Order: sequence, then structure tokens, then C-alpha cells
Amino acid sequence: MKHYPLGIHPLHMKPSALLFDFDGILLDTEWSIYQSIQNVFLENGHDLPLEQYVQCIGSDFNTWSPETHLEELSGKSFDWEKIGIERNLWIRQEIAKLDAMPGVRETLTHCQEKKIRCAVVSSSSHDWVDRWIDQLQLSSYFEEIICRGDAPRIKPAPDLYLEALRRLSLPAAECLVIEDSLNGLKSAHAAGCPVAAIPNRITSCIDFSAAQYQFTSLLEFQKNL
Repeated sequence: MKHYPLGIHPLHMKPSALLFDFDGILLDTEWSIYQSIQNVFLENGHDLPLEQYVQCIGSDFNTWSPETHLEELSGKSFDWEKIGIERNLWIRQEIAKLDAMPGVRETLTHCQEKKIRCAVVSSSSHDWVDRWIDQLQLSSYFEEIICRGDAPRIKPAPDLYLEALRRLSLPAAECLVIEDSLNGLKSAHAAGCPVAAIPNRITSCIDFSAAQYQFTSLLEFQKNL
């Protein structure tokens, strides 16, 4: 697996707002989701390399579908509804054990102190995002939570970030997006926003050289904020 070196670029802007992706930035949901579908592949004699799987990170299976990919590899069809119920139960049990990603609480507290506005912008549903943010007791830090259904299209289309800009009444150049996926990066840039890329163990194989900033973690980011 190829890992791209991160260039830690000190911020040369003072953002009016931070727009956080959710999955993989605020909570490490992506690892459990990947493990669950990887297990289905392995049970059927195939592997699912991260380099392929990351094509749907930050978006959905309409961007790239591991389910379709496994059917093409195996020549079989699957009861994805039944598999999905079993996967979702296991995924939620695993994620329920987790705290927020390192640096999340420190960064949000810093933003609160410095009057930097915060919002969440996610391709996931409100049911998913709101549930975990409430469980982590982070709701009070976010002025807006924009999810699938709040705009016509999800990432990599710019619609969700454009909706966030509309709700915050801020120009794109003043809103720094925190992303961990290529689909998220493309979405933010299409909306005109600068991006700080913070890859995780799922997305460390992605080349984020197009991002304005790259950091190893939110802890590193917060030190430069």
C-alpha cells in the first residue's frame, strides 16, 4: 500500500469558520465500516484493498460500489439487504465503544474561545451523524449540521458545502474545510473553500497534494490554528 508523505503547512489564514467532515474526522467510523465489508469479501475468497475501497469514502456506493465489485469478482449475487442488517449491527456496536478522534475536543474548545464558527458537513444521513455527535456530547459546538438530504447532491458535488456557506452567510474563502477523503476535497474545492486534509488509517493511501494544508491529526492542526 502506498502512503503519501504529509507536508505540515502552517496556516496562513485566519478562518471565520471551520467546516468539519464527520466520518473519519470527528469519529473513526470508517475503519469499522471497512472491516465489515472486507470480511464479506474474505468470506467469499477475495480481498478489498484500501486503494479501491477509498473511492467511495466521503460519498456513497453510487460513486463506487464494493457490492457491485464483489459480484463482478465472484460471479455471484448476494442478499445485500440481509448482509447490510448484520453489518450495521456490528458496525454500530464497534463504533459505540469509541471516543472522538484525537484533537477533536481540543480543536472545538479552541474555536469556541477564539470565536471561530463551526459546522459539520457530511454525506452521511442526519440519523447517523446526529446520533453520534449527541452521544459524544459535541452538539453545542456546532452552529450547523448539514447532511445528506439538506442539498440536492452529496460529495464530490459541491452542494453540501454551498449549503453550509449559505447558512453561515460567509464567503467560501473564509471557511476552512477539514476533510479526510478525495471526494470531500473535490467537493470543498468545487464550492471554493480551502481544505486542510487530515487522513486517517483508511485514507492515508490517498494523495492529498491538492489540499492547501495537510496535517497528521487534529491535534497537529489545532497547534497551527
